[in-house]
Amino acid sequence: MVGTYIAAVLPQDIAPTLGPLSDKWTHFLAFSVLTILLRLSYRISAAQTMIFLFLYGILIEFSQYFTANRCAETLDVVADMIGVAIGLLLYMFLKKSIDAYR
Repeated sequence: MVGTYIAAVLPQDIAPTLGPLSDKWTHFLAFSVLTILLRLSYRISAAQTMIFLFLYGILIEFSQYFTANRCAETLDVVADMIGVAIGLLLYMFLKKSIDAYR
């Protein structure tokens, strides 16, 4: 999470990119991966994951408001939450697959 926060608050001209992907796709992918990692690493519920990552997304946007060449966007938080929802679905699929091998 520290890495995603640093990448999110770097000035736009030096921030890392994922090739031709738009900003919204980057948010979506990052939060999908964060969701899966969070659920695999800690014993927290899906609701707690959603709340935590929603607040984290808001923190990122709030921080970007004060960062040079960045702006806070509500649609970024929407992309974050769509990423969380897909991440939760992928986690459920992974969990079923892992449990089937046990």
